[in-house]
Amino acid sequence: MKIWPAIDLRGGNCVRLQQGDYDRETVFGEDPVKMAEHWVSQGAQCMHLVDLDGARDGNSVNANVIAEIVKAISLPCQVGGGIRSEERIQSMLDVGVARLVVGTKALKDPDWFSTMAEKFPGKLVLGLDARDGQVATDGWLETSDVDATDMAKRFEQLPIAAIVYTDIARDGMMVGPNVDAMKKMNDAVNVEVVASGGVSKAADITDLKNAGMPACIVGRALYDKAVTLPEIIELAR
Repeated sequence: MKIWPAIDLRGGNCVRLQQGDYDRETVFGEDPVKMAEHWVSQGAQCMHLVDLDGARDGNSVNANVIAEIVKAISLPCQVGGGIRSEERIQSMLDVGVARLVVGTKALKDPDWFSTMAEKFPGKLVLGLDARDGQVATDGWLETSDVDATDMAKRFEQLPIAAIVYTDIARDGMMVGPNVDAMKKMNDAVNVEVVASGGVSKAADITDLKNAGMPACIVGRALYDKAVTLPEIIELAR
C-alpha cells in the first residue's frame, strides 16, 4: 500500500482542517516547501497537496507554492483543490505535477470531466468526498443525495489514474478511518482507490492494508506525531 503524506495549503501556509471546516483550522507551518522536504527526509515517495483556497472559491492562491514544492522535492505530487478548467490542468502539469484530483467540477459537469480524462489520460484523479455515504462538493460545503459508490461507477471506465475517497466525518478528527466504507468503494470499482480521512494510529494503516486498499493519504496523524512516516511506510509494505 502506498502512503501519500498530505500537505494542505491555505493562504500559503501548511494547515489542517477538522471535517473540512474552514473555521476549524490549525496552522502547522508557514513554509510548506520545508514541510515537503521534511517528509522526503522521512522517506516519502510521493506527496498529496491540497489547495484549500482553490477548493472553496476556485482561486489558485497557492499555485506558486505548489510549483515550488514540486521543483524542490522531485517526487510525484498529486494536487487537488480548485481544478475546474483545462487551463488549470495544463498549468499544473506544466510545472511538473504528476496527477490532479478533480472533485466538484467532475461531479457537476461529468461531460467536461470525461473530455478532460480522455485528453489527459492517466493524469486525472476523481475526488469523491462523502458524508454518511453521500457525495459532498464545493470544498465539502454542500452534501448531495447521490451515493458515493454509484457516482464512482459512473466514471470508472474513463482513463483516470485513481479515485481519492474521503470520509468527511473522519477527516482531521483522529478517530480512525471508515475502513468498511473504503473497502466497499474499493471492491465496487476497477480503478485504484486512495483512502483518505481519519488515520490516527499505526494500526489504522494495517487495517486499511488488510482491507485491500492500494493507497492511503495521511495528514493530521503525522502533524500531531501520533504516527511517524517511516513507521507507517514500513507497515504499508
